[in-house]
Amino acid sequence: MITNLTPFHTFHLNASAKQIIEVGSVKKLLIEWRNTLPPKLLLGQGSNVLFLKDFSGTIFINRLKGITHHQDADFHYLQVAGGENWHEFVKWTLDNNIAGLENLALIPGCVGSSPIQNIGAYGVEIEQVCDYVEVLDLTTGKQFCLTKDECQFGYRESIFKHQYKDNYAIIGVGFKLPKAWQPKLNYGSLDQFDPQTVTPRQIFDEVCRVRMEKLPNPDEYGNAGSFFKNPVVEFAKFEKIQTAYPFVPYYPQADGSVKLPAGWLIDQCHLKGFKMGGAMVHLKQALVIINTGKATGDDIVALAKEVRKQVRDRFGIEITPEVRFIGAEGEVDSEQITR
Repeated sequence: MITNLTPFHTFHLNASAKQIIEVGSVKKLLIEWRNTLPPKLLLGQGSNVLFLKDFSGTIFINRLKGITHHQDADFHYLQVAGGENWHEFVKWTLDNNIAGLENLALIPGCVGSSPIQNIGAYGVEIEQVCDYVEVLDLTTGKQFCLTKDECQFGYRESIFKHQYKDNYAIIGVGFKLPKAWQPKLNYGSLDQFDPQTVTPRQIFDEVCRVRMEKLPNPDEYGNAGSFFKNPVVEFAKFEKIQTAYPFVPYYPQADGSVKLPAGWLIDQCHLKGFKMGGAMVHLKQALVIINTGKATGDDIVALAKEVRKQVRDRFGIEITPEVRFIGAEGEVDSEQITR
């Protein structure tokens, strides 16, 4: 029986579970789930979780596979099983001359996890391309679809963190991508491209280049990508920060508030390379906390707490974890633990 969790999450901490079950069909998932006592947890590729300690129950690994495609005069429609690798799916769309997901290249994880966090990068979020989400009620066996609006997407937010958090599984996601493709170039180095001539593949390649340059490979240094959410502050608060730091990067929001890069805030606190135990703020990207080899969940929590404190003390801004914290019995409040 498999019990070692280290290969099943990208922080690669030395953690275990009572048992680990990989499921490749909805039928097997339902049978195994019903025959297993709590606590229970469904994982994709474990790219956005931190195990604080050994899990006292069963971990289910989503291995549901399959991609179907149809189209009409205006749109491509894709139905993708929850266990498909996200980046490989993005590559598949480009290989099949379907554009619209290229800005989301190289985000770790699987397709079924993408709506939970409303994953996003380089000016694109899942809510802009999602058509529907297929959900399985693990208690009753009922399958149903939620429309994009019913998913209640927000910044790193969705209904899957609330009403459909426990005893539900995302078994598939539908995507609707317009054939009249418009490149999204208003973020980072993508602004170098001419919108009249740029191709989806060029955007994909540039996003991959930047991510590989800045973000550590989890197989080299365990990590969960961006550890903190980018905070959104009131305009008056932003004006004060901009007065003190004229070159602060910022992103105006529709409601008049301003989103600030958490990585920049952390960097201004001179925390790159800062270590606590086996956990360290990444030298190239301050938004990432890495496992230098022997980190524990406690090390990462302590480091996250210190990073939050220094940003709070310097800027008066709260940054909160994007990563899900998993205790022995299940998910716990990451914001409370690192306060």
